[in-house]
Amino acid sequence: MSAETIPSPAPASTRPEDEVVGICRDLIRIDTSNFGDGSGPGERAAAELVMALLTEVGWEPELVESEPGRASVLLRIPGTDPARPALVLHGHTDVVPAHAPDWSVDPFAGEVRDGMIWGRGAVDMKDMDAMILAVVRDMGRTGWRPPRDVVVALMADEEAGGKLGAHWLVDHRPEVFAGATEAVSEVGGYSVEVDGRRVYLLQTAEKGLAWLRLVADGTAGHGSQVNTDNAVTRLAGAVHRIGAHSWPMHLTGTVRQLLAGVADLTGTTFDPDDPAGVARLVDALGPAKKFVGASLGPGANPTQLAAGYKANVVPGHATAALDVRFLPGQEQEVMDTLARLAGPGVRFEDIHRDTALEVPFEGDLVDAMVAALDAEDPGAVVLPYLLSAGTDNKALSRLGITGYGFAPLRLPADLDFAGMFHGVDERVPTDALRFGTRVLERMLRTC
Repeated sequence: MSAETIPSPAPASTRPEDEVVGICRDLIRIDTSNFGDGSGPGERAAAELVMALLTEVGWEPELVESEPGRASVLLRIPGTDPARPALVLHGHTDVVPAHAPDWSVDPFAGEVRDGMIWGRGAVDMKDMDAMILAVVRDMGRTGWRPPRDVVVALMADEEAGGKLGAHWLVDHRPEVFAGATEAVSEVGGYSVEVDGRRVYLLQTAEKGLAWLRLVADGTAGHGSQVNTDNAVTRLAGAVHRIGAHSWPMHLTGTVRQLLAGVADLTGTTFDPDDPAGVARLVDALGPAKKFVGASLGPGANPTQLAAGYKANVVPGHATAALDVRFLPGQEQEVMDTLARLAGPGVRFEDIHRDTALEVPFEGDLVDAMVAALDAEDPGAVVLPYLLSAGTDNKALSRLGITGYGFAPLRLPADLDFAGMFHGVDERVPTDALRFGTRVLERMLRTC
């Protein structure tokens, strides 16, 4: 480990919220870009920093590599009641790549400007990683313990589907999660403003995903000749039909709960059969409408195209990539629709596929999360929502673990938080990090 990644010992009197900003900045400064093809730097350096932060306060974490450089860190903290089921508190240390010329700051400098930490991973999800580490370090320094065992897992490869991270651990190290029934991770617990009221969106559901490769076959030949069996033409038609398709609205139970809550706050009515009324309720969520609007039905976006090797040669095949997101219970219906839209002569190959999730907005853990938010922001409203993207809770669900998104952040009403995910000039308010650390500590003390 380089000297730059070795943490300085913190005073015993340090509170978790006092060091969360520094931890977040240190994590951002380590480039963990995940290109999805194994060409990135990996997560080893970040994992070494995490190991140092934990061992410095007396913990004995484990560093695990699924492949050289693809590292995750694991730690089990005994609770005061070993008879209770364990809780998994997890995050990922990889980030999507950042094209530096597009940014107004160095995306890996962890710069603080205008009361915010700027950098790739500031919201996805080195902010939550830092909150977890700050609270767990406090446990190590001061000796307090949660009511139940807590399995801390900061994992690799989430941005490429978790094959070398969460899914690898579930397949090869399931004993790490023994006895765990619930999990808490990213993309929930953040605030929006609805009709002047602060509302925290707790993630209780997420879309499934299918990253697909479309392959169109045809007859290769000279570009100057008539070719009625052109793979590029066939593929282009399929891509156009899929990309232009208008998917029907379908509201899950989670989305209905959310929109009913928004209707109550705005003094309006919620009619699930009125698309215009649903759209108005979604708009009332401000910047969060990007996430929520995409949860009203399935979707499929063409993302990549490839064909041929020379301008005057008709290729024998052409390919495209699709990012497909389906709602719980709709996977087969969506795949059947895609096959119909693609038409004859186009086949599908899986790049990566993962399940959709929907869990109850109730129970002791939900109550603990709501109470922790209320203690730090009295009178705030908490509503469930369905994430249009996905998390490592998908992998843990294979072990029967119920996952929630709860990275609590009290945000300015005008901050486009949803736009920060994978976006340019990603940033998070430092005050929001401190707030979230206090909320997370309260939750862990009571859940």
